[in-house]
Formats: sequence, structure tokens, C-alpha cells
Amino acid sequence: MWIFYAIGSSFFAGVTAVLAKCGIRKTDSDVATAIRTIVVLLFSWLMVFLTGAETGMAQISGRTFLFLILSGLATGASWLCYFHALQKGDINRVVPIDKSSTVLTIVLALIFLGEGMSWKKALSVILIGAGTLLMIAPKAAEGQENHTKGREWLVYAVLSAVFASLTAILGKIGIQHVDSNLGTAIRTTVVLFMAWIMVFAAGKQREVKQIEKGEFGFLLLSGLATGASWLCYYRALQEGPASVVVPIDKLSILVTILFSAVVFGEKLSKKAGVGLGCMVFGTVWLAFQ
Repeated sequence: MWIFYAIGSSFFAGVTAVLAKCGIRKTDSDVATAIRTIVVLLFSWLMVFLTGAETGMAQISGRTFLFLILSGLATGASWLCYFHALQKGDINRVVPIDKSSTVLTIVLALIFLGEGMSWKKALSVILIGAGTLLMIAPKAAEGQENHTKGREWLVYAVLSAVFASLTAILGKIGIQHVDSNLGTAIRTTVVLFMAWIMVFAAGKQREVKQIEKGEFGFLLLSGLATGASWLCYYRALQEGPASVVVPIDKLSILVTILFSAVVFGEKLSKKAGVGLGCMVFGTVWLAFQ
């Protein structure tokens, strides 16, 4: 059954981006992130109590707790940048950059964790990196007037990938002696506080009441999709090999692109299609090393 849970994780992760995009057409991305994090937090702690992991709270050391908090801050920064990028740019460009955090994670793991770099892993990095560049390349039909706007979403998308990579490294250090479900719940709690601090610091709290019902519903569904993805993801990891489960989860980009074509009419160019193929092949190749 673990293969079905892994596919479910990939599906819900892919749907998350589309639902979030629908929820931030008029709603500020920071406010949207804060609202959807509430739903994700409920899912996180639900998993903790379902698995009985709450008993490990008292056994967390100060050092581990510090890295969990830092990981949570990195996650919050990644989410804030990611949804801001989604609000400004096309899903088919933002998501590939976010998924390319795999490349940054491998490089950071090599530097800070001493993890090796085989030729197969290097080939995967090259394929994923090249695929990302092909997918975010401007379309020939685009005019010069979109150049400035393109730069803005690109900056936030890159920052999202960087913080996502830091999340993985800090999380790996902080979760070594902690149940993964409990570690995730603690990090999500930090994200929630960070998101709402950003909202109040920018004076955007009044915008919560101004959110349209339709967009509010999409934000809640986005949070539910993220929670469902996590539930399936960790269930798959419990029963199946991580070397196969993780890459399947990363292939959520296929689901996102499919739904973005149906919902928003975003179509891939031939160059972007080749890039998607490189990313998929590189991810699958990484799984079987």
C-alpha cells in the first residue's frame, strides 16, 4: 500500500499550488500564508497524537529544539516567498524553481553534512538544473513589458528554493533524535507564529476580514491538501523505502502542470516540455542510486 500513499502525497502536493494560486488572486500572499498555515498546523498535531509521538516532547534537547526552530523559520520564509512568487508569476515557472531546491539541498549537504557526490548524483543535479532553466525561460511571444514583472517573481521563487533547501539541512540536523511527526508539528508551529507576525508587522491583519468567500475557501482547501500530502507522505515513509518515496513526492510537478493547464490555461512550450522531461528523468535517476 505504501506506493499508493506516495502517489497520494505527490497528488495532493501538486494540487496545493493550484488551489493556493486560486486563493491569492486578490488576497495578499502573506495573509493567505498565515491562514492556510492554521489548517496545516491542525493536520500536523493531529498526526502527532494519532501516532502517540507527543510523549517525546520532554526528551527533546536544547540543541535539537534550536535547530527545529531554525528549520521552522526557514520553512516560513520559504512559504512566504513561494506564495508571493505564485501571486506574481505563472505556476509553470514558479513550481520548477521550487522543486529545484533538490539541487541546492544536495550541494548544501555536501558542504555542511559531508555527504558524498557520486557521478550519478552529479548527473541528476545537472539534469534538474538544466530542466529548470529551460522551463523558466521566457516565451518568444512575451513582450518586453513583462520583463520587470518577470524579475520580481523570479527573485521570490529563487529565495523560496534557497530557504526550502536550508529547511531540509536544518531539519535533518534537528530531527535526528526526534520523531519526524513531532518535529514537523513543532516546525509548523514556528511557521504559524512567523506568518502572523509578518501580517501584523505589515499592518495587514484588517485584510483578513476582506477576503472573498471564494478565495477563503480555496485557501482552506490548499491547507487541507498540504495536510493530506503530509499524512500520505509520512505513512509512505513508514512502510516503503525513502529512496523511492521522496522522488515520487517530487514528481508532484507533473500534477501541478496538468491542473494549471486545465484551470488557468497555462501551456508548456516545446522548450519547457524538454525541460520538464529533464527534471523528471533527473529526479527518477536520483531515486535509483
